Amino acid sequence: MDYQEFIKPELLVLIPVLLCVGAGIKKSNIQDTSIPLILGAVGVLLAGLYVFATDPVNGSQAVATAVFTAFTQGVLCAGASVYAHQIYKQATKAGKEDELNG
Repeated sequence: MDYQEFIKPELLVLIPVLLCVGAGIKKSNIQDTSIPLILGAVGVLLAGLYVFATDPVNGSQAVATAVFTAFTQGVLCAGASVYAHQIYKQATKAGKEDELNG
């Protein structure tokens, strides 16, 4: 399964942006358990800004479609950024364990 089938190509830039936002939040006093929720909200907000700025929103059906698109794309991008962070974290953890055991 290719993630590009689900996330619009023009919104893929949100993944590294959300990784940076998450890194900034990690250095704050906010609990780690809240980071995915915050990233989800920021992802939906940024995707919403993009969708409403680029798509003509004339009528209630277009508004509903734009809101749905913004929500799903924001959540998918936030999920991809958290997933990417976890892969990096696990890979560096495995590398450190190899150094200690080797």
